[in-house]
Amino acid sequence: MMDLLIVVAAALCGGVINALAGGGSFLTLPALVFTGVPPVMANATGTTTLLPGYLASVWGSCDLIRAPHGMTLLAVIALGALGGSLGASLLLLTSNDAFSAIVPWLLLFATGLFALGPRIHRALSTRFSHRHSLPGRLSVLAVSIYGGYFAGGMGIVMLAAFRLLGVDDLNLANALKNLLSAVLTVIAVTVYAIGGAIAWGEVLPMAIAASIGGMAGAKIGRRLPPAVLRAGIVAVGALTTVVFFVD
Repeated sequence: MMDLLIVVAAALCGGVINALAGGGSFLTLPALVFTGVPPVMANATGTTTLLPGYLASVWGSCDLIRAPHGMTLLAVIALGALGGSLGASLLLLTSNDAFSAIVPWLLLFATGLFALGPRIHRALSTRFSHRHSLPGRLSVLAVSIYGGYFAGGMGIVMLAAFRLLGVDDLNLANALKNLLSAVLTVIAVTVYAIGGAIAWGEVLPMAIAASIGGMAGAKIGRRLPPAVLRAGIVAVGALTTVVFFVD
């Protein structure tokens, strides 16, 4: 019962964080590992519990979704599906010992993305004033592979990838990010399920908690300054990274 309370609390807070700025995996992954779920299964299970939130985000922004310059929505979906399947397959091929060694570095990378997110966007806006279809497509594929393997921080990279495709409208970029996140996560979860990498006993209560947290986060986000939200998430990510490096 205590283990269940821990993972449900992590999913609830993770749902709030995802609704605010992303980064819910900073809480769900360590909570599942702490309660005894093997690292690879913990990563797959945490991603699975976040799927309803991604689908809800697509539904909420479907009126804003349109294809970036030089691509079709079908191409975005195809790249997301391909990348998600490759990343998820790579995760299943990774041993628990190897993944335990990789996780701290992935968390460090994801935390750095959150911390440097605004600077990344400013740099891209300065350097790329026109559309770069090939780098943009390769970026979409690469971030989809990363998201299928480890979802932490992928939202920031997705926004950067769509910037390379000439998407200057932040609302459109967020809508495309929601679509790509949902597509690659659906495929990744399917691969996880086929590979037996999901702890199903934790999925339903965590998914419900994450959905409740997402609704609460949408309301909280209207009251807190973006800088405060980002600083809080970076702090959580940094603390989690230190814990995983120590242990």
